[in-house]
Amino acid sequence: MRMNTSWGTIAISDAHVHFFSRRFFEELAKQKSALGKPVTADSIVETLGWELPSSNNADLAKRWVAELDRRQVSHAALIASVPGDEDSVGDAVQSFPDRIDGYFMLNPLAPDAVERCRRAVDILGLRGICLFPAMHQFSVRDKCLEPIYQIAAATPGTVVFVHMGVLSVGVRHKLQLPSKFDMSFSNPIELHTVALSHPQVRFVIPHFGAGYFREVLMLGDLVPNVYLDTSSSNSWIKYHTPPIGLSTIFRQALNVYGTERLLFGSDSSFFPRGWNAEIFHAQSAALKELNIGTEDARAVFGENLRRLLSGK
Repeated sequence: MRMNTSWGTIAISDAHVHFFSRRFFEELAKQKSALGKPVTADSIVETLGWELPSSNNADLAKRWVAELDRRQVSHAALIASVPGDEDSVGDAVQSFPDRIDGYFMLNPLAPDAVERCRRAVDILGLRGICLFPAMHQFSVRDKCLEPIYQIAAATPGTVVFVHMGVLSVGVRHKLQLPSKFDMSFSNPIELHTVALSHPQVRFVIPHFGAGYFREVLMLGDLVPNVYLDTSSSNSWIKYHTPPIGLSTIFRQALNVYGTERLLFGSDSSFFPRGWNAEIFHAQSAALKELNIGTEDARAVFGENLRRLLSGK
């Protein structure tokens, strides 16, 4: 499947889509209930104005594939967005292996983290190990991560996704849930020695570093196995001094990372909104402003991700 764009027809692969399973909403309900009055997953989605998926993860996967079809998107990496929910996206991958690759959130401080990671990669066939240092309050240089990096290195086509920079979870704000994150763990420079020590591992940093743009440029200039995903509205730009726009962000990222290490992402997540086409259009406009060619557009919007997850 290909999308008609200003560069002609392009196969779009989205590197960043959240798979909000029923378990995800049940976990939010559990956390909300712990603060006072008990609530259910149904009441959570009613508050948000979203839809509650069925307990059958294959049904949600089918919904996503239908949405990708509607938007002419050929492929997406779906992220299980709470620790321990890797089976949900594993079901999605099993249902649509040609359209979906699976990522999963991992808290490396959990006592069963290594076993969960090995099962997710080796048994469920998931391709992205997602780390959130600020959320779970750990350094990517901590020795507990070494077995995780070794699993990724031993499995070609597996990436280590590391959220650095500002971490703000909109759904938690809407539900008035505390977000006790620690940004002292969020500097991309933390990854420098890690990436150098694990050259076989491909690291992906979303949102252009989410506020640490200068640092993520330095990191990418020093190590070749770090990639950027371009996802979300990139609202962190408001912190940049002097003010800059998305096209400037792309220009500087392309100067350092080239077209081979940028991965388009939308940060889509919930229904009824579905795939966030506005993000695609904004990023397309920014790249068109830079006059990038058709081959480079194909690389950024799809080919880079497919190549990365194929282990090439």
